[in-house]
Amino acid sequence: MIKSLKFDTVLALTVLFLLIFGLIMITSIGVPKSIALSAPGVQYPNCGSADVDCYLLFKRHLIRLGIGIVAFFVAYKLPMKFWKKVAPVLFVAMVIVLLAVLVMGSNYGTFATNWLVIFNTSLQPSEFAKLVAILYFSYWFSKKGEDVESFKDGFLPFCLLAAAIIFPIILQNDFGGTFVISLICVLIYFVAGAKFKHLAFGFLIALLAGIIVVTAVPHVRERFTSFNRVNEACVEQDCWQSMQANIAVGSGGFFGKGLTQGVQKSYWLPQASDDFIFAASAEELGFIRIIFVVIAYFIIALRGYSIANRASNNFEMYVAVGITTWLMSQAFINIAVNTALMPVTGITLPFVSYGGSSLIASLIGVGILLNISENTSYYANSANWRRDRRSHHPEHGRYRRA
Repeated sequence: MIKSLKFDTVLALTVLFLLIFGLIMITSIGVPKSIALSAPGVQYPNCGSADVDCYLLFKRHLIRLGIGIVAFFVAYKLPMKFWKKVAPVLFVAMVIVLLAVLVMGSNYGTFATNWLVIFNTSLQPSEFAKLVAILYFSYWFSKKGEDVESFKDGFLPFCLLAAAIIFPIILQNDFGGTFVISLICVLIYFVAGAKFKHLAFGFLIALLAGIIVVTAVPHVRERFTSFNRVNEACVEQDCWQSMQANIAVGSGGFFGKGLTQGVQKSYWLPQASDDFIFAASAEELGFIRIIFVVIAYFIIALRGYSIANRASNNFEMYVAVGITTWLMSQAFINIAVNTALMPVTGITLPFVSYGGSSLIASLIGVGILLNISENTSYYANSANWRRDRRSHHPEHGRYRRA
């Protein structure tokens, strides 16, 4: 008899689909960038030449995926009480690392200075900061109880703690990461039982801060002002990326041009294998096929929030909400940017984009989420899961507890 799997198999298979999809598309889309990286001095590069490696990105991504899968299994096997115990230490360590990025970080030709180079390997701490923020605020709110509703003991400390991890990311010019991590923190706060007037007050402050950033930071202002004029008059330094992404999506039509047949990835669309992999994939696969990627992220959202709804205690519920919000928001922000529904921001497509830090951090998050799904109580009260901050008690001996 085949032993039944305890974790959420639908969620696991959906993530596996996205990982395989990412490998295929990086192999297809990453050839021009692989040639540029492997043979920068070759005048007429050819995949048949010994000096040219047309699958360099695929090989690098495969190595990072292997590391991510190991990290995934470690995260899945570690008990939730471990994550709860180390959350404060991870939070302090992450704040220190984010501050270190401000001093010794690299930008790799982008506006954001958010990479650390360690032993010739680049690391993006802001990707791991999202997971650390989820773990810490889940721990913090699980200890707060009714004080969450207090302005003095709930709202103000939350704002100060959130600022400690968000402000360094702002200073790194990583505004996409800032938006995602802010959304994560606020939604965990909401689920923990925040008062709506406190949330409204915080939203007003954030809105004012956002207006100041947009008006004061030149490249952010340019992206917002050019957002409304993605057309043939677009100039390269303004809305070039959005216009080329639109061309890629539109030229793919319903059925696409076929794998390896995309044109935008070679000459026009920057970061085709990274931030704009969705648009480049849409050109080659077409609407009929790329829609399955969008559906996959909807499935992750549904399964993730379902896991949170049935979590066996508050800490696990908050963690599940945070991880699901992180993956869902990052995916749909990336898709919105790729379809010119939002201004351009440096957000990767989870499990698909070329990028080691994002891939490994996302796989660790899914490992934890599947761990929680294995512990979920189907007998917990699911009718009022936001307001009920009492611990849920499943049947004794049926589920592992944090």
